[in-house]
Amino acid sequence: MIIHGPEHRDTPPGHSSPGRLERALRSGRFVVTAELNPPDSANPEDAYARALVLSEVCDAINATDASGANCHMSSMAICALLTRAGYSPVLQISCRDRNRIAIQGDVLGAAAMGVSNILCLSGDGVQTGDHPEAKPVFDLDSTSLLQTIRTMRDDGQFLSGRKITTPPKVFLGAAANPFVPPFDWRPLRLAKKIEAGAQFIQTQYCFDVPMLRTYMEKVRDMGLDEKCFILIGIGPLASARTGRWIRSNVPGVHIPDSIIERLEGAEDQKKEGRQICIELIQEVKEIRGVAGIHVMAYRQEEFVSEIISASGVLDYRTLIRESAGPTGKES
Repeated sequence: MIIHGPEHRDTPPGHSSPGRLERALRSGRFVVTAELNPPDSANPEDAYARALVLSEVCDAINATDASGANCHMSSMAICALLTRAGYSPVLQISCRDRNRIAIQGDVLGAAAMGVSNILCLSGDGVQTGDHPEAKPVFDLDSTSLLQTIRTMRDDGQFLSGRKITTPPKVFLGAAANPFVPPFDWRPLRLAKKIEAGAQFIQTQYCFDVPMLRTYMEKVRDMGLDEKCFILIGIGPLASARTGRWIRSNVPGVHIPDSIIERLEGAEDQKKEGRQICIELIQEVKEIRGVAGIHVMAYRQEEFVSEIISASGVLDYRTLIRESAGPTGKES
């Protein structure tokens, strides 16, 4: 007997996958995703504990793939655990560690397990992580990875041209960073990823809303917000010291001096960091073309539910539930 998991279901018309994330985005609902920081452990309960605190407020949970080139439990393994427990995971694939043969096999395996969402990343260089002596692969980059998986899904074949018996039904995502120069090139880079197959975007941390507004204005002018769903990266800072360290050591993260100064002036910096995060979410939600947020709360997962609830972005979901008919759809 074959038992189908929560993501193994018929694909709705006009959808690429049967997954909850795509359905939520296409419904027009403001979506929340979050990053699960993988454990340095072989105990599945360590992954489940981190997923549990995120699941209350999230439409999907990203399983990071050795982010920062640091070794942790793999994204594939976490996605297997999360699908088994009924969650909707996002598999992250970094081109740094595997060639096209391994990656295409992983895509089929993930889809067979019920994973409906894949985020395509080039990956941080090995020199930034805890194994700088490792040999990087980079057989593909994020754009060619998108093209590869789209070919598998839409054309039903591997890059070699060999046919796939049952193509993977997956919703494809990519990363974007509006906050690093050259700023004028960023929307063009986004356009290339959309052309390659990206259907949703998760951005780097946003701490500068005026800069985001400028970026989104260019994105709307190019009509890109109508071609993909854009989720803005948000996260709480634990302290001014943390903010300075991230700004200096994490590539591509822009934190204005005003944010650091506000944290420094707070009596409880961790609480102030959460309040700043709440205010950023409220501002970001009002920007036309933004489809949701992607929460990255490194070592602060226990505060994600509190932050999301306080931001008010869940209010719309309550309205949807109250207006839902007997089939669970809007009346």
